[in-house]
Amino acid sequence: MATLGNTFVDLIDIYKQTDPNGSTATIIELLKQQNPILDDAIAMECNKGSEHLHTIRTGLPSVSWGALYQGITQSKAKQQQVTDTTGYLEALATIDERVLNLSKNEAGVRLNEAMAFMESMNQEAASGLFYHDTASTPEKFKGLSARFNAIGGGGAGEQVIDAGGTGSDNTSIWFVTWGDRHCHLLYPQGTKAGLQRDDMGRQRVLDDNNNPYYVKEEKFTWHLGLAVKDWRYVSRVANIDVSEMQAGNVKLYDFMRKAYYKLQSRIRRGDAAGGRQVIYCNRDVLEALDALATNAGAGDNFVRLKDSELEGQEVLTYRGIPIRETDALLNTEARVLSA
Repeated sequence: MATLGNTFVDLIDIYKQTDPNGSTATIIELLKQQNPILDDAIAMECNKGSEHLHTIRTGLPSVSWGALYQGITQSKAKQQQVTDTTGYLEALATIDERVLNLSKNEAGVRLNEAMAFMESMNQEAASGLFYHDTASTPEKFKGLSARFNAIGGGGAGEQVIDAGGTGSDNTSIWFVTWGDRHCHLLYPQGTKAGLQRDDMGRQRVLDDNNNPYYVKEEKFTWHLGLAVKDWRYVSRVANIDVSEMQAGNVKLYDFMRKAYYKLQSRIRRGDAAGGRQVIYCNRDVLEALDALATNAGAGDNFVRLKDSELEGQEVLTYRGIPIRETDALLNTEARVLSA
């Protein structure tokens, strides 16, 4: 049987949300994480139901110099079709209507509970964009790490930089270019992008003893997928040993420079084809980058990170690319091996 205060909202939760005067207080989400990747990404509708079929160019056609009375060499581009899938997150927020009757502010209590569910789904979606893999969890979608999961070997592996970590306390820095021709989110045909919230109203449910009672219920649904149309617009610094990094023994900027020069989009900065470039790392990496940028010595007194403004917010940038801090990136990544 479910424990009150653990699985369901009970009066204790109501009291925690209520000021002495009885109004609903603002809940401070202690577990709230920053997942700005969901703010940067663009979403496109699938072209095949819940799947998205797109063509990736894997080789360019050859060309030749012409001469009088000689024909033109025939050639064609090499292409490969790729199918990306979507999955859907679902959740139900259920509150006993007797609890709501005692709360004095039904709408406020339901909103606070809804915010917690939406934050949880937000964190799961952001984590999935980096770590989900349809090979092990087919009900989900294929994230970035499952695509850039080897060093070298051609293709996407050429975009992965090895920072030298060999243990299991590794993390990554990601350079991602968002755009319809680069990397973008997916949602199934005929549905809406983003998280959907539906008020299911008053519902009759049964407890563990099959006795009925009534609740107010809300349903949350999010159909989501990821497509990487051109792997040249994404790069990854993998195998960053966290303990060595915190000790100041990892030359993060050397690896970031290598990842930067892997990007096709750096050549076309400002062009529509360049997309929206963003760097993602967790707070430990960002702190280490800040320390390396500010602890200048006699022979190292230049500024690596700069303050810039993006959509009205102050952000740090590297070579003009905004750096986003996200708790979705872990410090417990397994070592990425050579192909």
